[in-house]
Amino acid sequence: MRTTVGIIGAGPAGLLLARLLHNAGIDSVVLESRDRAYVEQRQRAGILEQGTVDVLRAAGAGERMDREGLRHDGIELRFGRRRHRVDFPALTGGRSVMVYAQTEVCKDLIALQLKEGGPLLFEAEALAVEGAESDRPAVRFRHGGREDVLECDYVVGCDGFWGVSRRAIPAESARVYERAYPFGWLGILADVAPSHDELVYARHERGFALLSMRSPSISRLYLQVPADTDAQTWSDEHIWDELERRLETDDDWTLRRGPVTQKSVTPMRSFVHEPMRHGRLFLAGDAAHIVPPTGAKGLNLAVGDVATLARALEHRLRTGSEELLDAYSDRCLRRVWQAERFSYDMTTMLHRAPDATAFEERLQLARLERIATCRAAEADLAEGYTGFPLD
Repeated sequence: MRTTVGIIGAGPAGLLLARLLHNAGIDSVVLESRDRAYVEQRQRAGILEQGTVDVLRAAGAGERMDREGLRHDGIELRFGRRRHRVDFPALTGGRSVMVYAQTEVCKDLIALQLKEGGPLLFEAEALAVEGAESDRPAVRFRHGGREDVLECDYVVGCDGFWGVSRRAIPAESARVYERAYPFGWLGILADVAPSHDELVYARHERGFALLSMRSPSISRLYLQVPADTDAQTWSDEHIWDELERRLETDDDWTLRRGPVTQKSVTPMRSFVHEPMRHGRLFLAGDAAHIVPPTGAKGLNLAVGDVATLARALEHRLRTGSEELLDAYSDRCLRRVWQAERFSYDMTTMLHRAPDATAFEERLQLARLERIATCRAAEADLAEGYTGFPLD
């Protein structure tokens, strides 16, 4: 099998890259180790930055998002039983975010790929990337019970943190930066209308809590818990009670409760692999970087990566120039590190560390007070949350 661009992974990064390349007249093949049902059902991110929304629309993948997604013009910060709303459009010149789950983005892109795009092979496990430093790299993969080889001009690893792509880059050619956090998020999906019309980020002495949603009738909520927590040790009633404590306010706001349909623990880590290119192998999304979910940056960084790479590949095939491909890693990493910084700031401002001192806790409150009382500090948060420039 032969193609111009071999894409490993049919998450939002790989699927969007295939769509952008199709629109530019560039052929590709997408290999995905899981089946279609798994890709369309795995729960991940749900907040799309303004730039991500714009890219999906321009790619022809925004129709259902615009019809069913929930535009949000702000978030609410809670601390000391007080509430402070951050107004995105007023602070950013009109930018906002969209609540539209990653599962829905994948469904839309899969449908488009199968209808209009190149081959999309499910249950095709990539085994290795070979010849990345040559002008004819290849992906060895297993599909339908037998091994095969996909020959390419370029290979793009969109196969996540545990995929094979990054392992094809020699250790001596790379630098890795990472941080593991001593807590995670216990997350639930519940069949109940959200208790607030925008996301609520709560800093509480018992730990962080987040009120989010997937639709007008489905709530998504999170609690900070120790990193080694087993979700099944928390009863539904215990989860709702703890959410109520951490989200409490001095006014008459109340938390709506409903049937819990899904329960899991998400680990918290920061990770960056430099560079994001080796020869004709390019990394995108979680294969190159991980952020804690506090800043809602993971999916959006992946979109920025593939939008940048699609432009560079189109430029190369149209003009013969390698200039934009050579700049890919540096351009992406500038945005990645700003997102890492923003996510780290949000995480350390809102979560209670297990060994936190009284001094550190007062600093957290001082940072939140600064946002609530200083327009410049509030604008910095709003600009980071709604998204850094894609290029």
